[in-house]
Amino acid sequence: MTTTTAGVIFILSLIAALVAVYKPFGDYMYRVVSGTRQSRVERGIYRLVGVNPAAEQSWGVYARSVLAFSAISILFLYAFQRVQQHLWLSLGFPAVVPHGAWNTAVSFVTNTNWQSYSGESTMGHLVQMAGLAVQNFVSAAVGIAVAVALVRGFARSRTGELGNFWVDLTRIVLRILLPIAVLATLALMIGGAVQNLSGGTDVTTLTGGGQTVTGGPVASQEAIKELGTNGGGFYNVNSAHPFENPTTWTNWLEIFLLLVIPFSLPRVFGRMVGQNRQGYAIAAVMGILAFVSIALTNVFELAGHGTVPQAVGAALEGKEVRFDVSNSATFAAATTLTSTGAVNSFHDSFTSLGGMMTMVNMMLGEVAPGGTGSGLYGLLILAVITVFVAGLMVGRTPEYLGKKIGSREIKFASLYFLITPALVLVGTAAAFATGNNSTALNVGQHGLSEVLYAFTSASNNNGSAFAGITVNTTWWDTALGLCMLLGRFLPIIFVLALAGSLARQAPTPASEGTLPTHRPLFVGMVVGVTLILVALTFLPALALGPLAEGL
Repeated sequence: MTTTTAGVIFILSLIAALVAVYKPFGDYMYRVVSGTRQSRVERGIYRLVGVNPAAEQSWGVYARSVLAFSAISILFLYAFQRVQQHLWLSLGFPAVVPHGAWNTAVSFVTNTNWQSYSGESTMGHLVQMAGLAVQNFVSAAVGIAVAVALVRGFARSRTGELGNFWVDLTRIVLRILLPIAVLATLALMIGGAVQNLSGGTDVTTLTGGGQTVTGGPVASQEAIKELGTNGGGFYNVNSAHPFENPTTWTNWLEIFLLLVIPFSLPRVFGRMVGQNRQGYAIAAVMGILAFVSIALTNVFELAGHGTVPQAVGAALEGKEVRFDVSNSATFAAATTLTSTGAVNSFHDSFTSLGGMMTMVNMMLGEVAPGGTGSGLYGLLILAVITVFVAGLMVGRTPEYLGKKIGSREIKFASLYFLITPALVLVGTAAAFATGNNSTALNVGQHGLSEVLYAFTSASNNNGSAFAGITVNTTWWDTALGLCMLLGRFLPIIFVLALAGSLARQAPTPASEGTLPTHRPLFVGMVVGVTLILVALTFLPALALGPLAEGL
């Protein structure tokens, strides 16, 4: 069997598995976020934090709850890292430096999981488990909760209430993320992933030298890292490490985990608005963009564009032999199409056009299928923009799911879309203007690509890196931390504001002039608008970086 054939089978099996779970898993998540019954554990949590589960919130209160919870999480995680040396299972590691602790706290709370440090030589086991892994659960749940709140805005009429953030957060963690993460942890342990509290084992290498191999609670963190589209690795080399990702089938499982929730959420959307075909339309947009991206990334990497890859017949630099080129390319595309940021290969060593695809995936807004929750609400924003553009073309007030898209709604949608491009381009320019663009490995077009990738990853809450550039400095930790904060919470505010505006509207009956939003024409329009907006925004920067390098 050739590498190409094996890669095609790998991709097709992923598609088949995602299609198979779309309806049952989507229906289960719908029951979780729409149900009214509370478990005994949930009621205990509500009493502990003083929440009335029967009380709903307006969009402003919902947004303040999200921001307050996230702010407290950042402060706690920052303090946790700063007193690490006094904690149990610290492994003798000192406190994390202030700018590093700030960057890491922001990174994990915003679901970015950007890491400017080596996990196995910086963080003790308690910080990894009670700090980083906990944020992997709750930051993913925040994204899903915000998406559900937006869908409620479409589904409800003449009300200012969008649900209760604390109830949504609790249910999503306890009923969706935690059970699946436990099962995934067991599967990864069976596959060979490490799960212990060892401080390290001294071994003798093949060359006769000595080495300490760090152990730890790896499998449990790996499971939620992928399921919650988080991406922070226990080890510096992330999912390329055999303790995190031992075999080809665990590699398949990890890709499936990072795609399963985002690809199933459109089913929740369809059920909540009472039209399953609307969910199919959104899933189709996700699927088309994802398939094209994965296919192109594989083509560019298998073609091995470049002098050395052409000479040796493969672009294997920076890739694990046990995964080969195709499985590495598929993982890279999937992790940047979502907000995961986990890597099983070195993106900096990809071919120029293959590396460009990983950037383009993030520049799309990570909507194919995007992160847990953030992918759905990002694509719904693009659907709103598409409906507005279509309305302008025919000269009538645009409508989507019975809600009019007026000046107020399109302002929220436009501001949502403009935030991340502004952060990416201004941040990249600031790095060059202040002399913080120096790279350890590359200059010229590839050096520009490294800086552009870093700000694209941080601003879109992805967390992967081109590497090759030193980012563990005060300037970089501060700048990227600000991009992660603004790139996460400003869009959430505009999403919730849009949800509140939609929920207050009275339903508008469909008429002869209403654009059908469940048909292939609308799917094609959303795909086209997404690609055009990205091309108009980022093409000049891409032309100076990866495109120039490729040519």
